Amino acid sequence: MPSAKRAESAFEAEYLAGLTDIAIKANYIAPELYKKHNVMRGLRKSDSTGVLVGLTNIGDVHGYIMDEGEKVPVEGRLRYRGIDVEDIVEGFQRDKRYGYNEVAYLLLFGSLPNAEQITHFRGMLDVCRELPDGFWESMILKAPTPDIMNSLARSVLASYSYDQSPEPVDIQNVLRQCIELIARFPTFVAYGYQAKSHFYDNNSLVIHKPQAGMSTAQSFLRMIRPDAAFTDLEAETLDLALVLHAEHGGGNNSAFALHVVSSSDTDTYSAIAAAVGSLKGSKHGGANIKVSAMIGDIKAHVKDWADDGEVAAYLSKIIRKEAFDRSGLVYGMGHAVYTYSDPRAVILRSKAEELATSKECLPEFNLLRSVERLTPAVFAEVKGNKKVMAANVDLYSGLVYSMLNIPQELYTPIFAISRIAGWSAHRIEEIISGGRIMRPAYKSVSEPRPFVPMDSRG
Repeated sequence: MPSAKRAESAFEAEYLAGLTDIAIKANYIAPELYKKHNVMRGLRKSDSTGVLVGLTNIGDVHGYIMDEGEKVPVEGRLRYRGIDVEDIVEGFQRDKRYGYNEVAYLLLFGSLPNAEQITHFRGMLDVCRELPDGFWESMILKAPTPDIMNSLARSVLASYSYDQSPEPVDIQNVLRQCIELIARFPTFVAYGYQAKSHFYDNNSLVIHKPQAGMSTAQSFLRMIRPDAAFTDLEAETLDLALVLHAEHGGGNNSAFALHVVSSSDTDTYSAIAAAVGSLKGSKHGGANIKVSAMIGDIKAHVKDWADDGEVAAYLSKIIRKEAFDRSGLVYGMGHAVYTYSDPRAVILRSKAEELATSKECLPEFNLLRSVERLTPAVFAEVKGNKKVMAANVDLYSGLVYSMLNIPQELYTPIFAISRIAGWSAHRIEEIISGGRIMRPAYKSVSEPRPFVPMDSRG
């Protein structure tokens, strides 16, 4: 697909570079001013805990306790509607069921569905998975993009035009819209990917319609693969990843963005598109891609992946900003809330090992285990800081998707396919219990200046 021609006549490179310098100078705020005015940048306190801006009944992310003003690390815990995610996973895996649809129901309605309720809910999703007439051709095929998250955001916004009642924010209408989006996100992503694969990668255009009776994971794998084939273990593993990414409290960037936009009383499609835009960022949904790139770099520079000394030495170089992207970060390690453990990483690690065994990828899996095991000590040695640090879910999700032969450009969209359930629950909660438009304060630090007439300006 040819790229759009730049308007060089309007923005010559040299002129634009000059404007860039002016813009940087005009928008720079000295870091010491934030401290002077007690601004909690990133809505984080000085002890790295989050500023309390709301209440939620949907998800509970727990990784530390506060004892007399001190942050005390504890084992990580994630609860959906009060139920420990470990218990949820153990329940559906024990009964050999796919769990994502049950979790979506739980997040939306507050309780786990019984057999009749989940059958009816799955039926609703089946009906809604296919896109409206003409949508695929007009909104996806005619405007392909190399970035699937961009395609997904446009598909969400375009859905407004195919909705006979797009604006009302009564709960019944919003709930209908959310169920439709939960059903259609896999289709939006799969078709956006197929369009990209065809127009940008010169592959044959292969479109599989959603098939009734399949789980979300099964349906997605079927739609992205030319032969529509997948194994039970592959579908079970992807289903688990969807369950673990479905919700993570109201304070994560995309959920908070959705709360902020929903508080203005806008339509569902605008609010969900804002969340998609947030998740697209490399500091949020794109983190597992960073992990994959870092692991690839380690594999290229460490001769013996099983040698702790070699791996630790290269991790030290990464932390010293001498290797990989020179950021000093070991991606996949540490979390804003979790300290001793990320329960999602613990659960996914077990499934990743099972999949690695079946795919003959144990050396790669064991390398990740080494990174997880060695990083805290290397970090403490390099930084002189004994920060409590554990692997987060991103350390293993990238390897899982790679073993599932899922292209890297789909990693973050899969996150969105999962998180639409949590976003939907948060939108409904904001409408019912929020009640006020969010408008935090920003203090102006500009100095008063006189107006200068045109003929006197430099």
